[in-house]
Amino acid sequence: RKIVNLADNSAVYEVAKVTPLSNAAQLSERFGNQIYLKREDEQSIHAFKLRGAYQKMSSLTDAQMAQGVVASSAGNHAQGVALAAKKLDIEAYIVMPLSTPKIKVDAVERLGGNVLLFGDVYDDAYGYAKQLEAERDLCFIHPYDDLEVIAGQATVAKEILEQLDKIDVVFVPVGGGGLIAGMACYIKHYAPHIKVVGVEPKDSPTLTYSLENNVRLILSDVGRFADGVAVKQIGEIPFEIAKEAVDEMILVSNDEICAAVKDIYEDVRSIAEPAGALATAGVKKYIQTHQIKNQNLVAVISGAN
Repeated sequence: RKIVNLADNSAVYEVAKVTPLSNAAQLSERFGNQIYLKREDEQSIHAFKLRGAYQKMSSLTDAQMAQGVVASSAGNHAQGVALAAKKLDIEAYIVMPLSTPKIKVDAVERLGGNVLLFGDVYDDAYGYAKQLEAERDLCFIHPYDDLEVIAGQATVAKEILEQLDKIDVVFVPVGGGGLIAGMACYIKHYAPHIKVVGVEPKDSPTLTYSLENNVRLILSDVGRFADGVAVKQIGEIPFEIAKEAVDEMILVSNDEICAAVKDIYEDVRSIAEPAGALATAGVKKYIQTHQIKNQNLVAVISGAN
Protein backbone atom coordinates (compact mmCIF):
# COMPACT_ATOMS: atom_id res chain seq x y z
CA ARG A 1 0.00 0.00 0.00
CA LYS A 2 2.74 2.44 1.01
CA ILE A 3 4.78 1.57 -2.08
CA VAL A 4 1.76 2.18 -4.34
CA ASN A 5 1.02 5.54 -2.69
CA LEU A 6 4.63 6.65 -2.97
CA ALA A 7 4.75 5.60 -6.64
CA ASP A 8 1.52 7.43 -7.43
CA ASN A 9 2.91 10.66 -5.94
CA SER A 10 6.52 10.21 -6.94
CA ALA A 11 9.05 12.99 -7.56
CA VAL A 12 11.06 10.79 -9.96
CA TYR A 13 9.97 12.77 -13.01
CA GLU A 14 12.24 15.60 -11.90
CA VAL A 15 15.03 13.41 -13.36
CA ALA A 16 13.33 10.50 -15.14
CA LYS A 17 11.18 10.54 -18.23
CA VAL A 18 8.21 8.40 -19.22
CA THR A 19 9.90 5.87 -21.49
CA PRO A 20 8.27 4.47 -24.63
CA LEU A 21 6.60 1.07 -24.82
CA SER A 22 7.81 -0.13 -28.22
CA ASN A 23 6.12 -2.89 -30.16
CA ALA A 24 8.75 -5.47 -31.12
CA ALA A 25 7.26 -6.17 -34.56
CA GLN A 26 9.67 -8.87 -35.71
CA LEU A 27 9.65 -10.76 -32.41
CA SER A 28 5.87 -10.52 -32.25
CA GLU A 29 5.50 -11.98 -35.72
CA ARG A 30 7.98 -14.77 -35.08
CA PHE A 31 6.37 -15.82 -31.81
CA GLY A 32 2.68 -15.29 -32.60
CA ASN A 33 2.08 -12.87 -29.70
CA GLN A 34 2.17 -9.09 -29.32
CA ILE A 35 5.50 -8.37 -27.61
CA TYR A 36 6.19 -4.91 -26.20
CA LEU A 37 9.48 -3.59 -24.87
CA LYS A 38 9.52 -1.06 -22.01
CA ARG A 39 12.42 1.13 -23.00
CA GLU A 40 14.26 2.00 -19.80
CA ASP A 41 17.41 2.06 -21.95
CA GLU A 42 16.15 5.48 -23.10
CA GLN A 43 16.56 7.16 -19.69
CA SER A 44 19.38 9.72 -19.52
CA ILE A 45 21.61 7.16 -17.76
CA HIS A 46 20.32 4.39 -20.08
CA ALA A 47 18.81 2.41 -17.19
CA PHE A 48 15.83 2.48 -14.81
CA LYS A 49 17.93 2.91 -11.67
CA LEU A 50 17.65 6.71 -11.50
CA ARG A 51 14.01 6.26 -10.46
CA GLY A 52 14.66 4.47 -7.18
CA ALA A 53 17.77 6.47 -6.36
CA TYR A 54 15.98 9.78 -6.84
CA GLN A 55 12.86 8.67 -4.98
CA LYS A 56 15.01 7.74 -1.98
CA MET A 57 17.37 10.72 -2.05
CA SER A 58 14.64 13.32 -2.54
CA SER A 59 13.01 11.97 0.64
CA LEU A 60 16.08 12.64 2.83
CA THR A 61 16.05 15.36 5.47
CA ASP A 62 18.15 18.49 4.96
CA ALA A 63 20.55 17.23 7.63
CA GLN A 64 20.98 13.89 5.84
CA MET A 65 21.53 15.66 2.52
CA ALA A 66 24.21 17.87 4.10
CA GLN A 67 26.06 14.79 5.44
CA GLY A 68 26.26 13.17 2.00
CA VAL A 69 25.42 9.68 0.77
CA VAL A 70 27.25 6.46 0.02
CA ALA A 71 26.18 3.62 -2.28
CA SER A 72 27.57 0.36 -3.59
CA SER A 73 26.84 -0.71 -7.13
CA ALA A 74 28.10 -2.80 -10.00
CA GLY A 75 26.93 -0.08 -12.36
CA ASN A 76 23.55 1.43 -13.06
CA HIS A 77 22.51 2.19 -9.48
CA ALA A 78 25.79 4.09 -9.18
CA GLN A 79 24.81 6.32 -12.08
CA GLY A 80 21.34 6.80 -10.63
CA VAL A 81 22.78 7.90 -7.28
CA ALA A 82 25.34 10.18 -8.96
CA LEU A 83 22.66 11.82 -11.10
CA ALA A 84 20.30 12.30 -8.14
CA ALA A 85 23.16 13.71 -6.07
CA LYS A 86 24.01 16.19 -8.79
CA LYS A 87 20.38 17.30 -9.12
CA LEU A 88 19.89 17.60 -5.33
CA ASP A 89 23.38 19.00 -4.67
CA ILE A 90 24.48 16.14 -2.39
CA GLU A 91 28.02 14.75 -2.07
CA ALA A 92 27.99 11.10 -3.19
CA TYR A 93 30.56 8.34 -2.63
CA ILE A 94 30.06 5.25 -4.75
CA VAL A 95 31.87 1.97 -4.15
CA MET A 96 32.11 -0.25 -7.22
CA PRO A 97 33.75 -3.70 -7.59
CA LEU A 98 37.09 -3.77 -9.38
CA SER A 99 35.46 -5.86 -12.13
CA THR A 100 33.01 -3.06 -13.07
CA PRO A 101 33.10 -2.26 -16.82
CA LYS A 102 35.00 0.97 -17.50
CA ILE A 103 32.01 2.47 -19.35
CA LYS A 104 30.05 2.38 -16.07
CA VAL A 105 32.86 3.85 -13.96
CA ASP A 106 33.40 6.67 -16.46
CA ALA A 107 29.67 7.43 -16.57
CA VAL A 108 29.51 7.80 -12.78
CA GLU A 109 32.55 10.09 -12.70
CA ARG A 110 31.10 12.24 -15.48
CA LEU A 111 28.01 12.78 -13.33
CA GLY A 112 30.19 13.97 -10.45
CA GLY A 113 30.12 10.89 -8.23
CA ASN A 114 33.24 10.01 -6.20
CA VAL A 115 34.08 6.46 -7.31
CA LEU A 116 35.95 4.09 -5.00
CA LEU A 117 36.89 0.75 -6.57
CA PHE A 118 36.94 -2.07 -4.03
CA GLY A 119 36.65 -5.86 -3.97
CA ASP A 120 36.01 -8.55 -6.50
CA VAL A 121 32.20 -8.68 -6.57
CA TYR A 122 29.24 -6.54 -5.56
CA ASP A 123 29.06 -8.01 -2.05
CA ASP A 124 32.64 -6.86 -1.30
CA ALA A 125 31.80 -3.33 -2.47
CA TYR A 126 28.66 -3.39 -0.33
CA GLY A 127 30.68 -4.31 2.78
CA TYR A 128 33.10 -1.45 2.21
CA ALA A 129 30.27 1.02 1.58
CA LYS A 130 28.63 0.03 4.87
CA GLN A 131 31.98 0.63 6.59
CA LEU A 132 32.18 4.13 5.08
CA GLU A 133 28.58 4.80 6.15
CA ALA A 134 29.60 4.19 9.78
CA GLU A 135 32.97 5.95 9.64
CA ARG A 136 31.81 9.12 7.89
CA ASP A 137 28.20 9.24 9.07
CA LEU A 138 26.86 9.09 5.51
CA CYS A 139 23.39 7.99 4.43
CA PHE A 140 23.49 4.61 2.68
CA ILE A 141 21.39 4.43 -0.51
CA HIS A 142 20.55 0.77 -0.97
CA PRO A 143 20.21 -0.42 -4.58
CA TYR A 144 17.12 -2.54 -3.89
CA ASP A 145 16.34 -3.32 -0.25
CA ASP A 146 14.57 -0.08 0.64
CA LEU A 147 10.88 0.91 0.50
CA GLU A 148 11.52 4.30 -1.13
CA VAL A 149 13.85 2.79 -3.75
CA ILE A 150 11.28 0.07 -4.52
CA ALA A 151 8.54 2.71 -4.84
CA GLY A 152 10.67 4.64 -7.33
CA GLN A 153 11.08 1.52 -9.47
CA ALA A 154 7.32 0.89 -9.24
CA THR A 155 6.79 3.93 -11.48
CA VAL A 156 7.89 1.71 -14.41
CA ALA A 157 4.74 -0.38 -13.86
CA LYS A 158 2.62 2.74 -13.44
CA GLU A 159 3.66 3.87 -16.94
CA ILE A 160 3.09 0.46 -18.51
CA LEU A 161 -0.49 0.31 -17.18
CA GLU A 162 -1.11 3.77 -18.64
CA GLN A 163 0.47 2.88 -21.98
CA LEU A 164 -1.32 -0.36 -22.81
CA ASP A 165 -4.97 -1.25 -22.18
CA LYS A 166 -4.77 -5.00 -22.35
CA ILE A 167 -1.79 -6.78 -20.81
CA ASP A 168 -1.50 -10.50 -20.10
CA VAL A 169 2.02 -10.91 -18.71
CA VAL A 170 4.82 -8.54 -17.64
CA PHE A 171 8.41 -9.86 -17.58
CA VAL A 172 10.93 -8.28 -15.23
CA PRO A 173 14.67 -8.94 -14.80
CA VAL A 174 15.74 -9.84 -11.26
CA GLY A 175 18.99 -9.02 -9.47
CA GLY A 176 18.47 -7.83 -5.90
CA GLY A 177 14.73 -7.60 -6.53
CA GLY A 178 13.96 -3.89 -6.26
CA LEU A 179 12.46 -3.57 -9.74
CA ILE A 180 10.28 -6.67 -9.60
CA ALA A 181 9.14 -5.86 -6.05
CA GLY A 182 8.00 -2.37 -7.02
CA MET A 183 6.42 -3.41 -10.30
CA ALA A 184 4.67 -6.51 -8.90
CA CYS A 185 3.34 -4.53 -5.95
CA TYR A 186 1.92 -1.85 -8.23
CA ILE A 187 0.51 -4.22 -10.86
CA LYS A 188 -1.19 -6.52 -8.34
CA HIS A 189 -2.79 -3.48 -6.66
CA TYR A 190 -4.36 -2.02 -9.81
CA ALA A 191 -4.52 -4.99 -12.21
CA PRO A 192 -4.31 -8.25 -10.23
CA HIS A 193 -5.21 -10.30 -13.32
CA ILE A 194 -1.88 -9.45 -14.99
CA LYS A 195 0.78 -12.11 -14.43
CA VAL A 196 4.18 -10.93 -13.20
CA VAL A 197 7.08 -13.16 -14.24
CA GLY A 198 10.64 -12.71 -12.98
CA VAL A 199 13.61 -13.66 -15.16
CA GLU A 200 17.08 -14.61 -13.92
CA PRO A 201 20.22 -16.06 -15.50
CA LYS A 202 20.69 -19.79 -14.85
CA ASP A 203 23.97 -19.00 -13.11
CA SER A 204 22.41 -16.39 -10.74
CA PRO A 205 19.07 -17.91 -9.66
CA THR A 206 18.87 -15.74 -6.54
CA LEU A 207 15.09 -15.31 -6.28
CA THR A 208 14.16 -18.58 -7.99
CA TYR A 209 15.99 -20.74 -5.43
CA SER A 210 14.84 -18.59 -2.52
CA LEU A 211 11.17 -18.91 -3.52
CA GLU A 212 11.54 -22.68 -4.03
CA ASN A 213 13.01 -23.03 -0.53
CA ASN A 214 10.90 -20.29 1.08
CA VAL A 215 14.01 -18.70 2.58
CA ARG A 216 16.51 -16.07 1.36
CA LEU A 217 19.34 -18.31 0.24
CA ILE A 218 22.85 -16.98 -0.31
CA LEU A 219 24.36 -18.33 -3.53
CA SER A 220 27.97 -19.45 -3.21
CA ASP A 221 28.75 -17.96 -6.62
CA VAL A 222 26.99 -15.89 -9.27
CA GLY A 223 27.64 -15.62 -13.00
CA ARG A 224 29.36 -12.44 -14.20
CA PHE A 225 28.01 -12.29 -17.76
CA ALA A 226 24.87 -10.39 -16.78
CA ASP A 227 26.80 -8.24 -14.29
CA GLY A 228 23.80 -6.01 -13.62
CA VAL A 229 21.98 -8.86 -11.85
CA ALA A 230 24.96 -10.65 -10.28
CA VAL A 231 23.61 -10.62 -6.71
CA LYS A 232 24.12 -13.49 -4.25
CA GLN A 233 21.07 -12.88 -2.06
CA ILE A 234 17.68 -11.38 -2.82
CA GLY A 235 16.73 -8.31 -0.78
CA GLU A 236 14.69 -8.82 2.38
CA ILE A 237 11.79 -6.52 1.42
CA PRO A 238 11.75 -7.69 -2.23
CA PHE A 239 11.60 -11.31 -1.08
CA GLU A 240 8.55 -10.70 1.12
CA ILE A 241 6.79 -8.92 -1.77
CA ALA A 242 7.80 -11.55 -4.34
CA LYS A 243 6.32 -14.36 -2.22
CA GLU A 244 2.93 -12.64 -2.51
CA ALA A 245 3.03 -10.91 -5.88
CA VAL A 246 5.30 -12.76 -8.34
CA ASP A 247 3.50 -15.47 -10.31
CA GLU A 248 6.41 -17.33 -11.86
CA MET A 249 10.17 -17.36 -12.32
CA ILE A 250 12.08 -18.27 -15.49
CA LEU A 251 15.78 -19.07 -15.83
CA VAL A 252 17.62 -18.37 -19.08
CA SER A 253 21.09 -19.31 -20.32
CA ASN A 254 23.79 -16.90 -21.43
CA ASP A 255 23.18 -18.03 -25.03
CA GLU A 256 19.49 -17.14 -24.67
CA ILE A 257 20.46 -13.73 -23.27
CA CYS A 258 22.80 -13.14 -26.24
CA ALA A 259 20.03 -14.07 -28.67
CA ALA A 260 17.72 -11.59 -26.93
CA VAL A 261 20.32 -8.80 -27.23
CA LYS A 262 20.30 -9.46 -30.98
CA ASP A 263 16.47 -9.61 -31.13
CA ILE A 264 16.17 -6.25 -29.35
CA TYR A 265 18.71 -4.70 -31.69
CA GLU A 266 16.89 -5.97 -34.77
CA ASP A 267 13.55 -4.63 -33.57
CA VAL A 268 14.38 -1.28 -31.96
CA ARG A 269 18.06 -0.61 -32.80
CA SER A 270 19.12 -0.49 -29.18
CA ILE A 271 22.00 -2.54 -27.76
CA ALA A 272 20.83 -3.79 -24.38
CA GLU A 273 23.35 -4.92 -21.77
CA PRO A 274 22.97 -8.62 -20.82
CA ALA A 275 20.86 -7.84 -17.74
CA GLY A 276 18.83 -5.46 -19.89
CA ALA A 277 17.92 -8.24 -22.33
CA LEU A 278 17.08 -10.77 -19.61
CA ALA A 279 13.33 -10.16 -19.61
CA THR A 280 13.12 -10.43 -23.40
CA ALA A 281 14.91 -13.78 -23.26
CA GLY A 282 12.32 -14.78 -20.66
CA VAL A 283 9.41 -13.85 -22.93
CA LYS A 284 10.65 -16.17 -25.66
CA LYS A 285 11.17 -19.04 -23.24
CA TYR A 286 7.74 -18.47 -21.63
CA ILE A 287 5.96 -18.57 -25.00
CA GLN A 288 7.69 -21.84 -25.89
CA THR A 289 7.05 -23.41 -22.47
CA HIS A 290 3.40 -22.40 -22.15
CA GLN A 291 2.50 -22.63 -25.86
CA ILE A 292 0.52 -19.37 -25.77
CA LYS A 293 -0.79 -17.38 -28.74
CA ASN A 294 -2.11 -13.85 -29.32
CA GLN A 295 -1.33 -12.50 -25.87
CA ASN A 296 0.01 -9.04 -24.98
CA LEU A 297 3.40 -9.51 -23.34
CA VAL A 298 5.60 -6.75 -21.96
CA ALA A 299 9.35 -7.09 -21.25
CA VAL A 300 11.39 -4.43 -19.49
CA ILE A 301 14.66 -3.49 -21.20
CA SER A 302 16.25 -2.45 -17.92
CA GLY A 303 19.54 -1.03 -19.17
CA ALA A 304 21.97 -0.49 -22.02
CA ASN A 305 25.31 0.26 -20.39
